[in-house]
Amino acid sequence: MNIAIVGLGIIGGSLAKAFSKYTDHHIIGINRTHETLERALEDGAIGEIGSVGSLSKADLVYMCTYPEHIVQFVRENAANFKKGCVITDVCGIKTELCGAMTEICRENGLTFCGSHPMAGKEKFSYDAADAELFKGASYIIVPCGADDSAVELLSERAKELGFGSIRISTPEEHDRMIAFTSQLPHVLACAYVKSPCCPNHSGFSAGSYRDVSRVAAINENLWTDLFLDNKEPLCEEIGILIENLTIFKELIEEGRADELREQLRQSRLIKAALGE
Repeated sequence: MNIAIVGLGIIGGSLAKAFSKYTDHHIIGINRTHETLERALEDGAIGEIGSVGSLSKADLVYMCTYPEHIVQFVRENAANFKKGCVITDVCGIKTELCGAMTEICRENGLTFCGSHPMAGKEKFSYDAADAELFKGASYIIVPCGADDSAVELLSERAKELGFGSIRISTPEEHDRMIAFTSQLPHVLACAYVKSPCCPNHSGFSAGSYRDVSRVAAINENLWTDLFLDNKEPLCEEIGILIENLTIFKELIEEGRADELREQLRQSRLIKAALGE
């Protein structure tokens, strides 16, 4: 296939490297910074430095930019896409994006089928791109009204890249779960490192500090958009976390050892029941 990847950050760059390493598809790279395209071509991650004109020969297009940029790019360049091509994304929010993209694509003879590779690193540039990033990861497909052939197309491409599982979801379920599994931990990490103790942690910290603080190395521009675009599910999860933290705070302040022990036991059992 001719596959175009728009945006060669960590996810787009990793897709390009993985496709080039594990498949024979022809990869077209499109990126605002030409230097990145030249590096990707030199690395063998892409087979062609593309432009919006190159979209006319792409059977499948991965949009790997910020959510609002995706809608704007596709709307402005709709006439350049190959009729009947499948367009997907890699964004961490789906409800708002799917509505806008489905409408634009339907009006222009294109197919939008949302997706979200559950993989990443704290770094977010092409420098961090890795052909092995998706090995064993989960790939979420959000059809948004696309037919089975588009879902199958994305599933097959995901398998080629080494994804370990494929999950089909609705936009609403996706955003609700991502608020809990991804966005809330980022909020927690960012709040955690704002403690006045954080600058002095060296020598006093081990795995617990690293585990909780790791994702505070955040792309503030991207995650501001993701948080605000998914504010209702995320704020609900933040509220639940605050309620649970308040319970622990009160039990500790008041020295209620038996109740504190029971709260800790319940948490241990929940985690154990998940087999993780």
